[in-house]
Amino acid sequence: MTSFTKGGMIILSSPSGAGKTTLVKKISKNKNYFTSISHTTRPPRPKEKDGKDYFFISKIKFKELISKKEFLEYANVFNNFYGSSKKIVYEKLEKSQNVLFDIDWQGTKKIKKKKLKYKLLTVFILPPTKNELYKRLLKRERKNHVTVKKRMKQFKSDILHWKDYDYVVVNDDLIKCYKKIMSIISKKNKKKPFYDKKKIKKHIENLLS
Repeated sequence: MTSFTKGGMIILSSPSGAGKTTLVKKISKNKNYFTSISHTTRPPRPKEKDGKDYFFISKIKFKELISKKEFLEYANVFNNFYGSSKKIVYEKLEKSQNVLFDIDWQGTKKIKKKKLKYKLLTVFILPPTKNELYKRLLKRERKNHVTVKKRMKQFKSDILHWKDYDYVVVNDDLIKCYKKIMSIISKKNKKKPFYDKKKIKKHIENLLS
């Protein structure tokens, strides 16, 4: 994988609660990295700000943007829409900036299908254990057990899409995971595999058991 020095797209996906948003924010602090801020129809969580974390809009407005083909990708996740603006993303790429995407497998699939002239790197993030994921979700959702149960149910189908990504990492330690992703981004020897697929398969089996 060549170094992203002239602008490219880097997608981070994961089951809900595995840490992709935190990792995207950490990576975006590096020079020449820009986070694609998604439009969404879901209500803001505590401390989230419009225009910083997401562009919060109505479903009517979202569907209007779909009809105008304003999105590079969009998906329906837990009955809410999420979408990446073509205009914002292309403007950054044309300025040779690297664009980070915090999106799920549905959006990733749509971007991969497009014939774009920019480099694309996809990374799937896994939690260390199912129990740890449950704890993270419980904390994030403010102990809303109904919502957490729904996320955990979806988790079982979401992780099956790991095979569609260039790389897979386990977020058992935020700093280590961040450093590994940054190493992947700057990696020059694309012939050498960066992760053990057999080990990941075993990890997936343990998460599903």
